[in-house]
Amino acid sequence: MDLATLLPFLVNVIVGGLVLGAVYAIIALGYTMVYGVLQLINFAHSEVFITGAVVGFEVFRVLKDSPLDGYLKLLIALLAAMLISGALNVVIERLAYRPLRNAPKLVPLITAIGVSLILQDVLRVIEGFQGRFDLTYTLPGAFTTKFCAAASSCAPVGTFLRNIGIDLQLKDVVLLIVSGISLAVLNYLVNHTRLGTAIRAVAQDRVTAGLMGIDSNRMIAATFAIGGALGGISGVLFGMKFGTVNAYSGFDPGIVAFTAAVLGGIGSIPGAVLGGLTLGVIQNLIGVTNVLGSVVGSANLGAIDASYQRIGAFIVLVLILIFKPTGLLGKSNVEKV
Repeated sequence: MDLATLLPFLVNVIVGGLVLGAVYAIIALGYTMVYGVLQLINFAHSEVFITGAVVGFEVFRVLKDSPLDGYLKLLIALLAAMLISGALNVVIERLAYRPLRNAPKLVPLITAIGVSLILQDVLRVIEGFQGRFDLTYTLPGAFTTKFCAAASSCAPVGTFLRNIGIDLQLKDVVLLIVSGISLAVLNYLVNHTRLGTAIRAVAQDRVTAGLMGIDSNRMIAATFAIGGALGGISGVLFGMKFGTVNAYSGFDPGIVAFTAAVLGGIGSIPGAVLGGLTLGVIQNLIGVTNVLGSVVGSANLGAIDASYQRIGAFIVLVLILIFKPTGLLGKSNVEKV
């Protein structure tokens, strides 16, 4: 591979990493929202997120032969996933976490792991009753086509992307747009509404917020609902990106997204986004290290393939935390949600 071919290849790898990182960022926000309010690592969020992916699969399956527009089907899938994942997260908080709110921190942490395992098997049983395990997304045809399949069919933006060597599917563009809109809405909700102000007040000092007339339980439930809704969105986007999910698919991306939240500075919304995008790009670059090794003639680099992606992400996390323990955007006095 010569330099003229290598550069567009690297550009595509980085863009693909940003698309993947956008999904990680949305998942990471679910972790960081809950941690910001309760200082609880909600390990069950990976199953809340994959529940959204299963809901998205079911909506696309049911609407497969419907004459509805593909974008309308996606909107229905997103709304259904947000509703069910958000409600599920609220139920988890009410039944599993609220009774343990004053218990030592290790107790709700272990409870979260237990809830995660229970949800995995509940999802497996529900889909298993219908004879399904691996759920393959049936996307509307338009989403699976290239954004600019041929030079003659390129729209102006498509021509620009083709000239600089970027090759995208339409679903990648849709994924980036949905992620961007979700982040913008969350930022407005947290920083420019009374609900967001109340949530931040509870995150700063729950007792004082209560003395000011803020119902802490309602604000915590609202935080879980928002975090669950974000999990539902990311689940549908994850299913669109990778095509197939099952009840256990949430573990790996959940761990990576949690890593992203820590990398960016857990409790910080911009940090979760930056951490997600950073890990997405790093993972994609490590996935093509064998290709880069063949270019520079290094057998050692050539031996590193996509199976090392997760290891590489954690090595970067450890290195950054050694020099900046609070994460990329974290502070010793973290600005909570």
